[in-house]
Amino acid sequence: MKQKLSLFFILISFITFAQVEEKKLDELIQNTLKTFDVPGMSVGIIKDGKIIYSKGFGVRSLTTKQPMDDTTLVGIASNSKGFTCTALAILADEGKLSWDDKVSKYIPEFQMYDPYVSQNVTIKDLVTHRAGLGLGQGDLMFFPEGGNLSVNDIVHHVRYLKPENPFRTTLDYNNIMFIVAGEVIHRVSGVSWAEFIEQRIMKPVGMNSSFGSYTRAKAVSNKIDAHAPVDGKAIAVPHDWSEIGNAAGGIMSNIKDMTTWAEFLLNGFTTKDGKKLVSDKQIQQLWSLQIPSPVAMKNPYDTSFYGYGMGWFLSDVKGHKQIQHTGGLIGTVTQFTLIPDMKLGIVVLTNQQSGAAFNTITNTVKDSYLGIADRNWLKTYGDRMEKMEEGFNKQKKEAFAKSEAFKKDKNLQPKPEQFVGKYNDIWFGDVEIMQQGNMYRISCQNSPRLKGELLPYSYNSFIVKWDDRSYDADAYMIFEYDENGKAVSAKMKPVSDVTDFSFDFDDLDLKRK
Repeated sequence: MKQKLSLFFILISFITFAQVEEKKLDELIQNTLKTFDVPGMSVGIIKDGKIIYSKGFGVRSLTTKQPMDDTTLVGIASNSKGFTCTALAILADEGKLSWDDKVSKYIPEFQMYDPYVSQNVTIKDLVTHRAGLGLGQGDLMFFPEGGNLSVNDIVHHVRYLKPENPFRTTLDYNNIMFIVAGEVIHRVSGVSWAEFIEQRIMKPVGMNSSFGSYTRAKAVSNKIDAHAPVDGKAIAVPHDWSEIGNAAGGIMSNIKDMTTWAEFLLNGFTTKDGKKLVSDKQIQQLWSLQIPSPVAMKNPYDTSFYGYGMGWFLSDVKGHKQIQHTGGLIGTVTQFTLIPDMKLGIVVLTNQQSGAAFNTITNTVKDSYLGIADRNWLKTYGDRMEKMEEGFNKQKKEAFAKSEAFKKDKNLQPKPEQFVGKYNDIWFGDVEIMQQGNMYRISCQNSPRLKGELLPYSYNSFIVKWDDRSYDADAYMIFEYDENGKAVSAKMKPVSDVTDFSFDFDDLDLKRK
């Protein structure tokens, strides 16, 4: 009888604890939305094979004010990369490819800048961020949305991207290589990347509400609007995605399906009906460190190693191996975390682009399972972001103030005949500078949404102020003049450090046509 009573009280204590923790998490999420001006967020937790938390908070759109729930579709962005690598692992198990196969075996026309790399780059190199391309290098070929280039164009243009690092030496996160990997899947399987992901992964796993691309989810009403801060306040912006970038970040999913995905992964890549989609040999490849990256000596989780596997970042937290990835589009960011030996999965999806918001939730939940006392991550990230925003705003304010001052001296400003005209970057395409009345405008042929005004800044440079203010990516455009004072080329670089790395202006080398 005493044993039964003890078990009863233990059960009651567990239920009470769970209810208390759930309430605290509810409150934390609500406060996180307010602190970082995030309209909506959904959170899921899976532990020991059971989904113990699956909720949505706030609104899925500031325009419609409709609530966000755990079935609201969100673009998971780069969390799609884990699906790309799982697809490749399935094909490897079927003997249709090998990780060490040369890319040229499946895409004969594929070349990189260096002939040696062209001949030796493998499928594994594509999905481990070690092919030599820099952080976000080439992203302007598909980012922001609405570009004109095709996957075949990107495959061709890779040869013009001059590597920033030697082959296989450095982890530099790059989306373009994943687009090429998606094309390998297409050519080997005979179906589109999105169709392969839906039919060979999502359907058997039980992700019944998810889609391989934004376009395939257009008929669904319960999906977010993206939101980005403009003049310090979040506003709704278009939430879509270039089809060519699907293998790098195109999936639309929700908390229910993403916790199902986490359950599948934690269960050894085995579906609920017992079908193992990926062999243990391939799982070991996916979740083994392929390219390391330095770790700070002092960090909050005593992390001793960090780097990339295939489709996931790998590290250790308080002695436990962590599998994690984040994703970011304009107006939405997501985070996916697994600690396999604890059978723990944490998923956070948002409709604003605040990484501080998802880190606050993930770290708080993670700490509770690691037995770490509350470290008040909300305050830590809140204070950090406030300081960072001050720095970003100072950079922008000083730049525009200098431009305003320079505009007052007409004699120093470059004349239109010096720089107006068409310029070309070999991988990005044509950029046109034109005069419209008293102002100058810029437009990009292969990225029509990338257009704006040029504001005089110095005798040889301008600030490019983009029409779409949600980009937060204003840039300097610096012209090089010949001996006659006419521009022959131009370089660009962001005005502020807030600019997303996918606006890889630094990689452009514009030559006057």
